[in-house]
Amino acid sequence: MEKFVVFKGLAAPMDRENVDTDAIIPKQFLKSIHKTGYGENLFDAWRYKDTGEPGKDNSKRPLNPDFILNQPRYQGASIMVAGKNFGCGSSREHAPWALQQYGFRAVIAPSFADIFFNNSYKNGFLPIVLTADQVRRLIDKINGFVGFQIEIDLPRQVVIADGEEMPFEISGHRKYCMVNGFDDISLTLLQAEKIRKFEEARKIRHPYYFSTNIANASL
Repeated sequence: MEKFVVFKGLAAPMDRENVDTDAIIPKQFLKSIHKTGYGENLFDAWRYKDTGEPGKDNSKRPLNPDFILNQPRYQGASIMVAGKNFGCGSSREHAPWALQQYGFRAVIAPSFADIFFNNSYKNGFLPIVLTADQVRRLIDKINGFVGFQIEIDLPRQVVIADGEEMPFEISGHRKYCMVNGFDDISLTLLQAEKIRKFEEARKIRHPYYFSTNIANASL
């Protein structure tokens, strides 16, 4: 997965509490067996005036001009600042996929639903918890200044905005994975040589596990 070290980008406000995963990526888009293609339907029911369906040509659909991400000033936004309990609802991993594939690298909020929080880290998407007062100040600044940008310094664990540094917590393991771009598979592959040596020694200690005759008899 993509490394996250220091990132600076245009911020967009999602000034709502309890934004659930069905709002982030509606259930009808979960039919796909692929891991890509969800960004164009992020917040589908809020972005469009009609009902979206898989395979529908979004370029011909009527946009909701009142929705924040449809406003010209937030085109290209890559950091979202949202209300508390972001990502609540069902445990679909498609939610962080959709946010990433739309172009977001991180979401800042006072709190997150646990499953969304964990799914985000597993996919290299950074959820940052700041206090409600800090989030409120950020949203007010984003609303007040066109083109407002936020910088995230993950090694230092700070959000930097308008000259203010706001520290945030992250476990050492998650930080290590994000900074290096390691998902669960990458972490396992780091131990590939140890795994290979273990398997070789196992064949010597327990050769009957690898017997062709036993393998054929079990079929």
